[in-house]
Amino acid sequence: MKRKILEKISIPEGVSCQYENKILKCSKGSLSLERKIIAPITKIKIENSEIIFECNSGNKNNRKMIMTNIAHIKNIFKGLQEPFIYKLEVVNVHFPMTLKVEGAQLAVSNFLGEKKPRRAEILPDVEVEVKGHEITVSSPDREAAGQTAANFEKATKLKGRDRRIFQDGVYITEKPGGKI
Repeated sequence: MKRKILEKISIPEGVSCQYENKILKCSKGSLSLERKIIAPITKIKIENSEIIFECNSGNKNNRKMIMTNIAHIKNIFKGLQEPFIYKLEVVNVHFPMTLKVEGAQLAVSNFLGEKKPRRAEILPDVEVEVKGHEITVSSPDREAAGQTAANFEKATKLKGRDRRIFQDGVYITEKPGGKI
């Protein structure tokens, strides 16, 4: 059933937003985040410190797209206020691993006694801090911080071995919203 959908999200104080060519740019001070907004047959405009999504003949799928974009925009606003922080823990049973940040990569040496270090990509605008067996990943962009943490976890994933016995690896222990 086609109906008119009108959703508004208020822009927090101190945050400025621009929408051009399907890209929303939000900035606060020197910090700036941008996101491509995908919402077919939806008009998006910024008026009176509000972002307005308007769809004249929308269905439930259009509403889903609009609400998804609103959730992403809220994450942008939260990221401009304070960074998203992921905490990871390094677990090793027999072979002690060493972790080093080398430019835009994390090198995991001596994983299960391997000679060649495993590498994980660090996305732009993400800060990584390694202290002993704890890794802290922080960024104002929630997706970049989460993907970087997932890259670290994936780099030490074991294939063809029993995870109950070979427990070595890097695991996410805390993410925005609570502990795991």
